[in-house]
Amino acid sequence: MAQGSHKKLLTKKVRKGDKGFPVATIAFYGPNNRLATKVVCAIIVADGAEAEPMKKWFSSSDLRKSETVIREILAFIDLNGAKSVSMIEEIIGCPHEEAIDYPSGEYCPECFYWKNRDRFSGEILH
Repeated sequence: MAQGSHKKLLTKKVRKGDKGFPVATIAFYGPNNRLATKVVCAIIVADGAEAEPMKKWFSSSDLRKSETVIREILAFIDLNGAKSVSMIEEIIGCPHEEAIDYPSGEYCPECFYWKNRDRFSGEILH
């Protein structure tokens, strides 16, 4: 496929909107709001169901620009028969996981950008 064509295909799937379950969700995470070093794709098979299966990708470069990773995400979506795809292109938080990479209730010691910051708006919390 031509450069950028996987990204276009993924964007097209997102734009189709809600076509029912299973739904694939895609979220990007990074040490700040400019570099996505982690992407998670999860499949929700029914309303109220846990997000499973789930696959994660990691890199030191921006995964939103990786045709290889986007191709793998598309393959994961197809493999799991997702009818709908939901994706937030903005980075929505630290790539490290609370209670796994650092203690619950604390801030990530590696991602200072996210300390006291709303992960969706990027605004500092008071």
